[in-house]
Amino acid sequence: MRTIRKERKEIMNNVNDNDNDNIVELIDENGDSVFFEYLMTLTYKEQDYIILATLEDNESVVILRVEQDDEGYDMYVGIEDKEELDEIFKVYTEILNSDLYD
Repeated sequence: MRTIRKERKEIMNNVNDNDNDNIVELIDENGDSVFFEYLMTLTYKEQDYIILATLEDNESVVILRVEQDDEGYDMYVGIEDKEELDEIFKVYTEILNSDLYD
């Protein structure tokens, strides 16, 4: 547990030092804070998705579906349907490889 806290503290120090506005803090199912870099939000088939990069390696992306809770606040939901996830990842890579993304 001590190592995890140290890593989080180092991540937050790096975030504060870089003053990076693209850092997103999410709370996982265990109540722990997890930090990501926000890459983009995209809409596909009338559904919004958020694309995040892990801070540890910045090569892995996390794709979450944007839904609203009972009070109308956005919440980010993991995608269990592999086909849906593959479709969104394909759209994301097409955007990255297009002239729209610089």
